[in-house]
Amino acid sequence: MRFMLIQNYGGVEGDCAPMSQWEPSEVAGHIAFQIGLNTELRTNGELVDAQGLAAPAEARFVVSAGADCEPRVGGDEPSGRELIAGYRIVDVVSIERAIEIAARVSAAPGQGGRAIEQRIEVRQVMQAPEPPQASAG
Repeated sequence: MRFMLIQNYGGVEGDCAPMSQWEPSEVAGHIAFQIGLNTELRTNGELVDAQGLAAPAEARFVVSAGADCEPRVGGDEPSGRELIAGYRIVDVVSIERAIEIAARVSAAPGQGGRAIEQRIEVRQVMQAPEPPQASAG
């Protein structure tokens, strides 16, 4: 079963300040934790992909009415919406294992080595149905 573990900008439950306010050693510790977790999951055969994303200020929002129209592209962050900071896709035996991994991500070290208590969204990656087989007629 594949699951996407989604990390958003902000949205921490504890008193963790934004990473821009951390000491360089705290940022380095956080990144080392993330790399170590990815290495462990890759070794276990559970990691499909993991990526951090550019800051919300660099996001572009695209809306299109179809192939005959120019798309509308905006760069302003929509108010009241959480933006994705990064994700992991894991291939695990159960939702319980995906939740176990998400809990570890949520407890990644932040300022002073304390857990950041970030809210991690866990969503199953759905697979498209197989296309119908053409009859050999």
